[in-house]
Amino acid sequence: MTWTLSRRQFGAAVGATAMFGGIGAAVAGKHLPYTVHSPPRPLTDIEFKDREGKELRLSHFKGKVVLVNVWATWCPPCRREMPTLDKLQGMLGGKDFEVIALSIDRAGVPAVEAFFMEIGVKHLRLYIDQSMSAMRKLAVVGLPTTLLVDREGRELWRYAGAAEWDKDEWLGEVRKAIEGKSE
Repeated sequence: MTWTLSRRQFGAAVGATAMFGGIGAAVAGKHLPYTVHSPPRPLTDIEFKDREGKELRLSHFKGKVVLVNVWATWCPPCRREMPTLDKLQGMLGGKDFEVIALSIDRAGVPAVEAFFMEIGVKHLRLYIDQSMSAMRKLAVVGLPTTLLVDREGRELWRYAGAAEWDKDEWLGEVRKAIEGKSE
């Protein structure tokens, strides 16, 4: 039997397999299990606050490539990967890129501040969504979940689970997005 799939059907099958079966994109000869959206997927504009309580929206970051990491201090894999997100922000953060480590801790800013101090965060800004509405709006089903968002606010890809974000494979993917070569 021969199967014929359109590009959209093939992309959906690969995405579903990546999400549920563990197959993902091969990058530089290495296997990175993440779901790629081609074309990039529109995102709902989420709301969250910074350390000072200032209301922010994802749309405030339009013009930058953004890595949105939804996490919590009570999540062991989230805690393990946070130092690598801090390093990623230190390496690539600036006018073209930012890591938004979006905590969903109901305990609020004090819990996140204590954790950041404990692990010595130097580069990440503190962002929080105590209502956890961003999880629902972004269709996040587990923690941590990370989305790469292009300059227009569209989701390029997402990764469910902890990662070492400061490693060459992930740095290459983020750099491609910053250079506009992800689509």
